[in-house]
Amino acid sequence: MASVSSPDGSSDPVDADKPARPAGAALDGNGSAEHLIWRRTTVDGRPAHFGMAGEGLPVLFLHGWALGQHAYKRALKRLVQLGCRVYAPALPGFGGTPDLPDGQLTFAGYAKWVAGFLDAVGVTEPVFVVGHSFGGGVAIKLAHDHPRLVRYLVLINSVGGSAWSSGGSRVRSMAERPLWDWGLHFPSDILSVRQVTRVLPVILEDALPNAVRNPRALWKVGNLVRKADLTPELEELKRRHLPVVVLWGDKDTIIPRASFDALCAAIGSEGEVVAGKHSWLLADPDAFGEVMTNAVAVAKLARELEEQQREKEAAAGVGHVLRRRLAGRFSRPGRGRSASESSTPSA
Repeated sequence: MASVSSPDGSSDPVDADKPARPAGAALDGNGSAEHLIWRRTTVDGRPAHFGMAGEGLPVLFLHGWALGQHAYKRALKRLVQLGCRVYAPALPGFGGTPDLPDGQLTFAGYAKWVAGFLDAVGVTEPVFVVGHSFGGGVAIKLAHDHPRLVRYLVLINSVGGSAWSSGGSRVRSMAERPLWDWGLHFPSDILSVRQVTRVLPVILEDALPNAVRNPRALWKVGNLVRKADLTPELEELKRRHLPVVVLWGDKDTIIPRASFDALCAAIGSEGEVVAGKHSWLLADPDAFGEVMTNAVAVAKLARELEEQQREKEAAAGVGHVLRRRLAGRFSRPGRGRSASESSTPSA
């Protein structure tokens, strides 16, 4: 059990088997809270902010660039409704969580931080990891560098594909794409007429405070994202047979189709194309819930099978110990029998 703090600073233990429920939260039919509550913990001696809700399959959600855990609360509610215990940390540099120390601002550094976060909140089993955009890159590196922590990986409009197509048939490296071009497409992706009223308010809930609080982090992480090539890590995950699902919005102008195709090629899967832009899960959380239903069901089944196997192995281990003790007891000389008699007890 790990101890974390509520927003008021009071200490509050996090029990991995106990549902998190804020005061006054609406409960579903199973008695679990659907709404995330916001807490603080400590990772590597530094404060970290995160949201948490639900019970069941442990799910780690890693947010996109310039955002934080608050922007996704409607989408994450759908995961809670699917029977998941959701952990949504504000990654270093965002949402009030301090930057990574100098020299650690890499995907490996973020992955190491996330591993420390899981330990800090008391997660004791492999998690179902969902990463959006920049968070997808962190998720890939977490699965690669800390394989015992990840059960299943879902990448949503993720960075790391390394390819950027800029007109015609020529495919250029994502590192060649200037940062200003990312910024040029970001507003057009979220400000379309159909989704502006849904997406803009939730994005501004995180993006505006992040820009005011820590503009340097936005710039530094933006450059990190722009140069990311995580296809070798994905190829290694394929060799390890880790389940990986890649999703992409068909109107995404931030992560181009060429980058999505590169991710799919690395894992040897076609991936899945959904209707929407880069932040489609914010615009349509119900569609996100529908897409995630099958992946969560598969992960839950795998978890149940693992638990059954552990129970069988534990029972077999206990039986083996009992048999050895009984055999040792009856094979001892004395107690009214000779050694030869004791070695072959009668039925």
